[in-house]
Amino acid sequence: MRAIQITEFGGPEVLRQVELPEPVPGPGQLLVEVSSAGVNYADTHLVENSYLSKATLPLVPGAEVVGRTAEGRRVVALTDNGGYAERAVVEEYLAHDVPEGVTDGQALALVVQGLTAWHLLRTSARMAEGESVVVHAAAGGTGSLAVQLAKEFGAGRVIATASSKEKRDLALELGADVAIEADSTDAAGLKERLVEANGGRKVDIVLEMTGGPVFDASLAALAPFGRLVTYGLASRVPPTPVQAAQLMGRSRAVVGFWLMHCLGRPGMYREPMAELLAMTADGRLKPQEGGSYPLSEVARAHEDLRARRTYGKLTLDPAG
Repeated sequence: MRAIQITEFGGPEVLRQVELPEPVPGPGQLLVEVSSAGVNYADTHLVENSYLSKATLPLVPGAEVVGRTAEGRRVVALTDNGGYAERAVVEEYLAHDVPEGVTDGQALALVVQGLTAWHLLRTSARMAEGESVVVHAAAGGTGSLAVQLAKEFGAGRVIATASSKEKRDLALELGADVAIEADSTDAAGLKERLVEANGGRKVDIVLEMTGGPVFDASLAALAPFGRLVTYGLASRVPPTPVQAAQLMGRSRAVVGFWLMHCLGRPGMYREPMAELLAMTADGRLKPQEGGSYPLSEVARAHEDLRARRTYGKLTLDPAG
């Protein structure tokens, strides 16, 4: 089995393609012939060993795959790493049958980014109908789905941020009411632009995955009882430490989210995933496919993702 294996931690340049033994499924597991594997921003942290959970070597990255089982079922599944390969073993309870009309890229967009977007709004922010929602990195895998879901769930105003005009235009096409520029390294004036984009009022919800000054400006833009949900640190720059008095003084909340805590909890994995797949099959949700890379060029995929040269869901072709 071909696979991308980490030979040492430090960055995408250490990804190497090697031959590994054929995976063997155990009880309650499925062997999937992978037709496409997903790339996530968390993978770029994993190869640095800077992710929330520490990694051990040897390691084959890849948290999601879509493909066929020996019985011919077409499934999309989360993996405990090992997805950057031609064949992968997955837990059966983490595998979902893919409906007709849903592409590989769309299915992969849902299993991590789609579920994350769903839980950011439903579980962590507890969005109420009519509330304003800021979605940072709104053209990315999670952001592009969060924009659509926020509108579907009844947000009063969706404010998207992105680094280029093309990405802001995409966010508007997906349903954002307004799109503004945001820079991960320089957030000067961002608080004021967010308030202006909300008609001069502070915002109710911010979905934030950049860290650093973007986090700081977003927190300052929150209205009383507003919620900032943090689910990433793409800039690798930590925000200013939050003091309890800051939160009490404005009745604001900062909520962290990590998808792994949803696994195994009743109603937090299979049910929202089924809803997302159904919404995609009937056209209410349009996951954005941002491009496919040969498995041999996974390092380039990581580099493009970190450099913000991409949009939507990136995938790997195991045959390449």
